[in-house]
Amino acid sequence: MSIANSIKSSLVPVHPEGYRFIAIFFVAAIVLGWLWNPLFYAGLLLTGWCAYFFRDPERVTPISDDLVISPADGVVSHIGPVVPPTELGLGDKPMLRVSVFMNVFNCHVNRAPVRGKITGIFYKPGKFLSADLDKASSDNERNSMVIESPHGPLGVVQIAGLVARRIICWAEEGHEIGMGDRFGLIRFGSRLDVYLPDSAGTRVVLGQTMIAGETILAAYHDTAKSSPISKVS
Repeated sequence: MSIANSIKSSLVPVHPEGYRFIAIFFVAAIVLGWLWNPLFYAGLLLTGWCAYFFRDPERVTPISDDLVISPADGVVSHIGPVVPPTELGLGDKPMLRVSVFMNVFNCHVNRAPVRGKITGIFYKPGKFLSADLDKASSDNERNSMVIESPHGPLGVVQIAGLVARRIICWAEEGHEIGMGDRFGLIRFGSRLDVYLPDSAGTRVVLGQTMIAGETILAAYHDTAKSSPISKVS
């Protein structure tokens, strides 16, 4: 293998959504460097961070209709029964919710936790509270999606955070989506909530690090449900 191919294979792809921001950061670095040379290197460092933020690595998804896969990189910040957002149309009874909080260093490309038909996509404007707060689920800007999976409807909610100002969802209502397929992205810090049917049992604990498209979040017909007070040391 040539040196060029070796370098290319070791680089993580950048999602196209990030191109504009990387260009803006780089131009800002040049302008700052023109004002004072040391600022160019600071700007170049920030440009590198921006490219890192928008990285879009390939993932190996464990394909099974009996599994629910994490839709986001980050850490599990909540596990417990919560009434789902009304726009999801999943009823007014509490459902098991698992929340994954993403900081500014996590990969922010979101992936489908199950396969199925997208029966609804709903955007709701709101506040920009820190995404690790529980009330962010109801108060913050969010984009909700319902997937009719082989085990019934499942809700996935993208929630904007303190820094985030744009939720992107390129999935379309009425279309089929595969487990692990990319469906959206949230810029600069945020959270994903997954509302699970009663037949699903969690396979994660609070504080656990998640990898979108790879980590098993829950399994159907699982009787050993995780405790919401358990933590990873």
